[in-house]
Amino acid sequence: MMACKNDMSKADTEAKQAQMTLKHAQAELKSKQAEVKKMDSGYKKDQDALQVIRNNREKLQAELAKLNYEDGKEESLLEKRRQLSREVDQLKETYERLMSRFPNLRFDYKDPERGWDRSKVKGLLANLITVSDVTYSTALEVVAGGRLYNIVVDTEVTGKKLLEKGELQRRYTIIPLNKISARTLNDKVVKTAKNLVGENNAHTALSLVGYESDLRKAMEYVFGSTLVCDTLDNAKKVAFDKQVMTKTVTLGGDIFDPQGTLSGGARSQSASVLSSLQEVKDVQDNLNDKEAQLKDIEKQLASLKGTAEKYRQLKQQYELKAEEEQILQAKVQQSSFHQQQEELESLRKAIAESEETLRVTKDVQKRAEEKYKVLENKMKNAEAEREKELKAAQEKLNSAKAKADAFNKKLKQKQQESEALALELEELQREQAGYEQQIQAVDEAMRAIQEQIDSMACTVSQNKEAVRKAQEELAKQKEEIMTQDKELKGKSTEVNKMREQNNEVQLKIKELEHNISKHHRESQDAADKVTRMLEEHDWIHSERQFFGQPNTSYDFKTNNPREAGQRLKKLEETTTKLERNVNKRAMNMLNEAEERYNDLMKKKRIVENDKAKILQTIEELDQKKNEALNVAWQKVNKDFGSIFSTLLPGATAKLAPPQGCGVLDGLEFKVALGDTWKENLTELSGGQRSLVALSLILAMLLFKPAPIYILDEVDAALDLSHTQNIGQMLRTHFRHSQFVVVSLKDGMFTNANVLFKTKFVDGMSTVSRTALSQSDTNLPLKGQDKARHKDKRNKQVIS
Repeated sequence: MMACKNDMSKADTEAKQAQMTLKHAQAELKSKQAEVKKMDSGYKKDQDALQVIRNNREKLQAELAKLNYEDGKEESLLEKRRQLSREVDQLKETYERLMSRFPNLRFDYKDPERGWDRSKVKGLLANLITVSDVTYSTALEVVAGGRLYNIVVDTEVTGKKLLEKGELQRRYTIIPLNKISARTLNDKVVKTAKNLVGENNAHTALSLVGYESDLRKAMEYVFGSTLVCDTLDNAKKVAFDKQVMTKTVTLGGDIFDPQGTLSGGARSQSASVLSSLQEVKDVQDNLNDKEAQLKDIEKQLASLKGTAEKYRQLKQQYELKAEEEQILQAKVQQSSFHQQQEELESLRKAIAESEETLRVTKDVQKRAEEKYKVLENKMKNAEAEREKELKAAQEKLNSAKAKADAFNKKLKQKQQESEALALELEELQREQAGYEQQIQAVDEAMRAIQEQIDSMACTVSQNKEAVRKAQEELAKQKEEIMTQDKELKGKSTEVNKMREQNNEVQLKIKELEHNISKHHRESQDAADKVTRMLEEHDWIHSERQFFGQPNTSYDFKTNNPREAGQRLKKLEETTTKLERNVNKRAMNMLNEAEERYNDLMKKKRIVENDKAKILQTIEELDQKKNEALNVAWQKVNKDFGSIFSTLLPGATAKLAPPQGCGVLDGLEFKVALGDTWKENLTELSGGQRSLVALSLILAMLLFKPAPIYILDEVDAALDLSHTQNIGQMLRTHFRHSQFVVVSLKDGMFTNANVLFKTKFVDGMSTVSRTALSQSDTNLPLKGQDKARHKDKRNKQVIS
């Protein structure tokens, strides 16, 4: 009750305070409102101006959003362009370095006509293939040979236009896909080759390269008829097998050809084109990708050029409006009207809080009064209420004891369960630690599997595209196979009929051959018998013309041949008995021996006469040979001395036989410098020996001159005076021959009739011809000397 009284008094006090605060705030509010009304006009102007600026700022913000331009995007693209430009320059440098190693891989051309479709020209064959295993690169390069650098086009019309108007830098061979025909190895030959050396030791060259399906004809043309084996022995075994007989190449590039060609040996140590081709392709693909990215960025920069400028202008306006808004906002907030407005707002809040406090205190006071009345009633009936509450308390106590007993039982049970659960919890915690480790391992495995899945998904997407193309190709092949199956069925029916007819014909042929062989044997036996009879009976030759003639001893109608045969048989038996003692062929053998003797004596006389004639001819030839050698020696010796004297004035030379020997026994060089004869050539200098050798060669050529001679820098080791002498000698001694001389020295030029100069002009080799008059040949060519001193590498051909 005391508490209720305290609550009531406290609530009454708070109500009075709230009432006083409310009255004060309401009075203050009225006075402030009157003051604010006086200041309202200036504040509204500032507020309207602030709203206008805010609207303009929001409008500019909306326009910036519509541009769809991020701040700093142009600068980011410019930085990317600089970075890509550096990467493109580096890749171009790398590409040019690789192409300098393999210049034949470079192929450029000009569009033959306007609107030219470059997809018609597929490119170099080397750039159209991929080699999955580089160990086969050398073999495939040998298989392809020069065809590796052929140009693949779609039709022969494209190839013709490319050759005529493409401005190709060098000669190329064109492979038109619509005209090319190729021979490929059948499956039986390939299977036989694999059975000979092993499944993985022999492959078709075509199966070792990758290419687009539309290029199949060109690849069959280049790689379709050759096998590749791992070793020399296997290649030799496959190439010359009777069931294979196919050109075969080893991994090292050795070739075995059944047609009789065998090549191989040490190969160049430089890198294989195909083994390095993938690196070139990777660099080229990377370069193309970077150039495409650079073009895309250039397009973005071009499209952003106006947008970025407009964005900067709008942003500048936006920042100005935002700054104006901040300044005006600060001005409005710092004005007295605004401060009065804030005070009014705080007074309104205070009034609302005071009214809420009054309402709450009234509620508290009302509840306290009601509770006080209830307690007052209870005090009047305190005894009855006390017993009633004691009974209720006793019942609650008994109920609480029963509940406590039950709770204790349950508590013991729960403690037991708690202990069991604690043990189980420990076990579960240990299991949880193991499971967490497993989960971590599984997470790592899942991440690895996810990476594999991503990779495989990419591969699957690529494979799906390949499968789709393969299915389309398979459908086409199936249609072709069905058509060919129908044709094969029709052909097989015809073949069966022809086979049956052939079998019948073969049986008839065999019967006829058997009859023919039988008749041949009988005919041969009869012929042998006739031959034997002719050899045994000489009279048959003289009497044969009367055989079968009537009124003769050989009239077979009058004399029965069978009876004659029986008589002959008896006579032969008698003859056989007599042959044991009498040689009936003695006379014939004597005549034959006499004839052979006479024939041999005749041949002997012929041989003896021929021998005498041959010996006489040999003597005459030896004499003519000696005369010809003497004539040649004298002529060559004369010219040798003359030429040497011309080449080396004041010196002479000759060819003389050794002391006590003749020309046929050999000749020696004799050289005199002035009046001193040298014993041998070792006493001469190198240049003098060169002149001796050159003099001898030219003297022998002068003995039987040729119409034209070619001399390539024969004066390279000689000084200018000797070179001048060589030119003079050629002019004086070889008046009926033409010389083509390659030289770098003026001594040759002064004796030439025609000069041909070769030099490089704009990267092209050019030849100029200058005909010299007789007076020119005797005077130094000053203008030409100056030109030659400018470029010592220019060679001139003297005619």
